[in-house]
Amino acid sequence: MRIVCLSAEAADICARLDAWEDVIAVSAFASQEGLPRRPVIGGFSTADADRVAALHPDLVIGFSDVQAEIAAQLIRAGCSVLVTNQRTLAEVVDTVKLIGAAIGRAVAAVTLASHLQRDLALLHTDAQPRPRVYFEEWPDPMISAIGWVGELIELCGGEDVFARRRGRAARERSVALHEIVAANPDIVLASWCGKKVDLESIRRRPGFDSIPAIQHDELHALDSDILLQPGPRLPDGARTLRGLFDDWRRRSRQAVSAKDT
Repeated sequence: MRIVCLSAEAADICARLDAWEDVIAVSAFASQEGLPRRPVIGGFSTADADRVAALHPDLVIGFSDVQAEIAAQLIRAGCSVLVTNQRTLAEVVDTVKLIGAAIGRAVAAVTLASHLQRDLALLHTDAQPRPRVYFEEWPDPMISAIGWVGELIELCGGEDVFARRRGRAARERSVALHEIVAANPDIVLASWCGKKVDLESIRRRPGFDSIPAIQHDELHALDSDILLQPGPRLPDGARTLRGLFDDWRRRSRQAVSAKDT
C-alpha cells in the first residue's frame, strides 16, 4: 500500500504495526525517530491536498473535524480517506484496530490495542487523597482537557475539575478565568498542541495567586506528544501524570503529618 498519514498517531500506529514501509508521507508532527525518513506533507491543519493527491496514495489517514476540509478535497481528488475522530480511551483502542484493519494489519492491531489497554490499566489507582487538576489544552481561548486526557487524569488518581465539560468540540471545553479560580485546583497542567507552554504567563493570570496549585508550585508543562496524540503513546503520558499525582500525595501526607506533630 501507499499510505499518507496526516496525523501523528496514525503514523505511530503504522510504525508499530510494521507498516512503515508502506508510509510514503507524514505530517510535520509525526515522530520519525529511529525510522527511515518520510517526506513531510504539511502541518496538522495545513496539509496541502494537491501535494497529497499527487503522491497517488492508496489510503490517506487523518484525524478529527479539524481535517474535514482537507479530507473533502482529497475525496474530490479521487483519494481514499480514513478520518478517525476518537475522543475517549475506548475510542482510541478501537481506532488502533480500525486503522490496522484498513492497512492489512488486523491481527497485529488487536495485539497492539490489547497492550495499550493493559498498560493503561496498570497505571490505575484509587489512592487518596486525589488532587483537583486543571488541564489546559490551549491558552487563548482557554480550553480544558479533551476527553481522553480527562480520563487519564482520573485513571492516574486525580480529579478533573472540568470533567462535566468534556465535549467533543474544543468550543465545548472553553473555560473562563473566574471558573478556573473558583475550581481551586491543587495542580495545574498545561500542554499546548503545537506551541510551547509559557508557565509564567499562566502564573501571572489575575486571581491565580489564590489557587493552591500556584501557591505550592504545582504548575507543570507537559509534552503534548504523549498526551494530545490519541494513540499508543498515551501510556507514556499516563505515567507522567501518575508520577506527578503520586508526588503530590506524598507531599500532602507529609504536610498533614508535620501539622499533627
